[in-house]
Amino acid sequence: MIDWPDLREILRGIPWAIVGGVATRAYMPERMTQDLDILVAAIDGTETRRRLETARYDVAGPLSIPGVVMRSPAGIEIDLLFGEAPWVNEALAEPVQDAAGYPVIGLPYLVLMKLQATRDQDWTDITRMLGGATEDQLVTVRAIVGRFSPADLEDLETMIYLGKREYS
Repeated sequence: MIDWPDLREILRGIPWAIVGGVATRAYMPERMTQDLDILVAAIDGTETRRRLETARYDVAGPLSIPGVVMRSPAGIEIDLLFGEAPWVNEALAEPVQDAAGYPVIGLPYLVLMKLQATRDQDWTDITRMLGGATEDQLVTVRAIVGRFSPADLEDLETMIYLGKREYS
């Protein structure tokens, strides 16, 4: 297990949340990942980057989506994502705390992000996370996906079905 950098003090006052592979550990058994993905609203991107640079994080390069790759003083890769989607502010206003006390994007928004990424690993994560989700959580996931990406509802139902089968 990687000892992820604690960004809470550096980013105090900026709405942010862990997303990606590290975030999935709040909703399923942890899987291996090499980087820490964090999401901020695009409007907070410049200030977030400035604070990380002040804390001796180096910019390693741009991402293929809005954001930058940074490296912590210990060499840990941080993917700093600048969220522009209409749901980003809502998601960042309602993070959950993972077992380590870090802010993690809520399950419905993590599912939404991973649905839109369309990578095999992301869809596998969705299936595993939803397989362990409660019925109340599934109602909320369906509502958020239906509101922001209704074209993905059929795929979502398939992933819920497969996840529940895996867990049964």
